[in-house]
Amino acid sequence: MNPQANLIFITSLLLGTTITISSNHWIMAWTGLEINTLAILPLISKSHHPRAIEAATKYFLTQAAASALVLFSSMTNAWHTGQWDITQLTHPTSCLILTSAIAMKLGLVPFHFWFPEVLQGSPLTTGLILSTAMKLPPMTLLYMTSSSLNPTLLTILAILSAALGGWMGLNQTQIRKILAFSSISHLGWMAIILIYNPKLTLLNFYLYAVMTTAVFLTLNTTKVLKLSTLLTAWTKAPSLNTMLLLTLLSLAGLPPLTGFLPKWLIIQELTKQDMAPAATLISLLSLLSLFFYLRLAYCTTITLPPHTTNHMKQWRTNKPTSTAIAILTTVSVMLLPASPMILTIV
Repeated sequence: MNPQANLIFITSLLLGTTITISSNHWIMAWTGLEINTLAILPLISKSHHPRAIEAATKYFLTQAAASALVLFSSMTNAWHTGQWDITQLTHPTSCLILTSAIAMKLGLVPFHFWFPEVLQGSPLTTGLILSTAMKLPPMTLLYMTSSSLNPTLLTILAILSAALGGWMGLNQTQIRKILAFSSISHLGWMAIILIYNPKLTLLNFYLYAVMTTAVFLTLNTTKVLKLSTLLTAWTKAPSLNTMLLLTLLSLAGLPPLTGFLPKWLIIQELTKQDMAPAATLISLLSLLSLFFYLRLAYCTTITLPPHTTNHMKQWRTNKPTSTAIAILTTVSVMLLPASPMILTIV
C-alpha cells in the first residue's frame, strides 16, 4: 500500500478514536465510530485476496448495523428524556439497544460470528489494530454509560462469551482465529465487572491490549500464521519464542504473570458483590481457554509433537528483536509485583 495512503488511514483511525473518547454528545461519538470503521476497511482489504475482501465486507456490514443501533438507541433516549448527553442514558429500552449495539461492535457473544472470520482474513498488523485499538471507542462508551446498563443482561453476555470463546478456540489450527476467540473470552471478563467496577474493566482492557500486542508483533516478526508453521519457528529466534511462551501463559492468566492481576481483582470484586457463583463459573470457563493457550505454548517452545510436518526448519535470524517487543513482553510478564502501585492509580 502507498505510504501516504497508509498514513491517512492510520491518522483517521487516531482521529476517530479521539473524537469518540472525548465526546459528550451521542452524534459526535457516532461520527468517531464511523470514521474508525471507514479508515480500517482499506487496511483489512489491502492484500486484494478474496478472503481479505470478504473480511472487509463482513466487517463493514456488522459495524454499519451496530452504528445504526447506537444512533437508534441515542435517538430513542433523546425522544423520551430530551437528553443527548452520553452519561444521561436513562431510558431502559435505549440501554438494551445500546448494550446489543456495543456487543456487536466488540464481538461479544451472541454477536461474535464476524470477528474470527474478519481477523482470519486480515494481515497480522491489521488484526492487531482490530483486536486492540478498534475496541477502545466502544469500551469507552460502555464505561461512560455503565451506571445505567442492565446487570443481568451483561452478566449473561459475559458468561456466554467466556464459554464460547474457550470452546470454539479448542480445535482451531489458525493462530489468528485462536487469538480472536481469546479476545472474545477476555471481553467476557471485562463485561462481567463493568457495572460493579468500571475502572477494573478498563484496567483489564489495557493489560489485555499490551499482552495481545506483544503476541501479534512476535508472530509478525517470525511470520507465523498457523500451528504447523509455529512448530518449526523456534529455530528462527529461540529467545523471542521463549518470551512468546511466557506472554501466552500471561494471556491465559496464570500467576505470577501480569495476566493474573485483572482476573484476581475481578474475582475479588465479584465476591464482594455477592456474585460468588458467577465468579466461580467464569473462572472454570477460563480453563477452556487455558487449554488452547497451553497448546500454543507447547507448539512454540516446549517440544515438537510426534508427527511429521512438511515445513522445513527456518534459518536462525541475526536481526535484533525490536525494542517495542522487548518492552511489551517485559510488561506482559513482570507487572504482577507492581499491582499495589497499579491499584493506587486505578
